[in-house]
Amino acid sequence: MLTPDIAVDLLNDTLDLTVVLVVLLILPGLIVGVVVSLIQAATQINEQTLSFLPRLLVTFAVLALAGHWITGALMDFCIAMFERAAALVG
Repeated sequence: MLTPDIAVDLLNDTLDLTVVLVVLLILPGLIVGVVVSLIQAATQINEQTLSFLPRLLVTFAVLALAGHWITGALMDFCIAMFERAAALVG
């Protein structure tokens, strides 16, 4: 039976994994965006491609480098959720 404690525990695990994955994907792009913005401010070059393309490339690089780990983490999480659901049913 699903009790409030189990539901909160499931939600907590879900939010933990979501935060880790979002930070892993967003933080490198954010850092590159700040660096590019500082360079643009210093040189007064306001080109949209210059601010977008490096962030896109860094995001793709992070996906290429950490994609295997991300997939493994999501698969482990999914398996754990199905095991918990099976244990709750009986």
